[in-house]
Amino acid sequence: MKTNLNVNFPNTDFSDDFAGWPPEATVFPIAGVDLKVLPGTHPFVAAEETAIRENWVKETAANPALFDGRLVFQRQLSFGEDGISGEGYVVPFSAFMWWRRQPERQGGIHIFAYPVLESSDGALVAIRMGAHTANPGQVYFAAGSLEAEDIVDHSCDIEANMRREVHEETGLDLAQSVAGQGLYATHARRTVTLIRLFRFDMTADEMVKRIEAHMLVAEDKEIAGAVAIRSADHAAHPYNIAMLPVIDWYFGKAGA
Repeated sequence: MKTNLNVNFPNTDFSDDFAGWPPEATVFPIAGVDLKVLPGTHPFVAAEETAIRENWVKETAANPALFDGRLVFQRQLSFGEDGISGEGYVVPFSAFMWWRRQPERQGGIHIFAYPVLESSDGALVAIRMGAHTANPGQVYFAAGSLEAEDIVDHSCDIEANMRREVHEETGLDLAQSVAGQGLYATHARRTVTLIRLFRFDMTADEMVKRIEAHMLVAEDKEIAGAVAIRSADHAAHPYNIAMLPVIDWYFGKAGA
């Protein structure tokens, strides 16, 4: 049985969209991921074109470094025994910025891949975003939205997205890690996070030093540093909200 999320217009009531899914802010295993990318314009973008454009003027006035790139934004998602599947469109980043500012975040669903980097001494290693980015100062795992270059045969390649984002932001190569068994997911406020563990044969301090060295030569200066996470203390760093269920789950699991 699948629970479907049919998103067509931004003024529709979606209060039951995630009925049948595990509760928000919990991490749960999934069998797989199948995310199709459709041609054309996302209905949300077509309906909110003027508001998106006006908001982008405000966003770039406040932060001129923002770039209106492209990402995959979901119209429909379903969850069941086969995992998570969905259909999305390539949309401007400006559309996503307008969507995420809405209290109800109706009209679409954001889904992204979260490679969780483990060290050999039992810590997790994340990055702190630079002041000029869309999430200044926030701490979260090296990750990013699904982009056009992650599309293969009209579907999103989750593993390719993880490899690319980790390498671009940290200089680390996921091919040199041991991938954890299986995929996991969590969701909150119409954002779905896809999770896979990757264990490196380095201590957390060694990984942080590698990332800091990469920062000196990286073309995109998106990050302001790297941090080692050793507990589920929510106050230890200025975490992005998507981090909280992951560290709760990981350190609860590790301590079990």
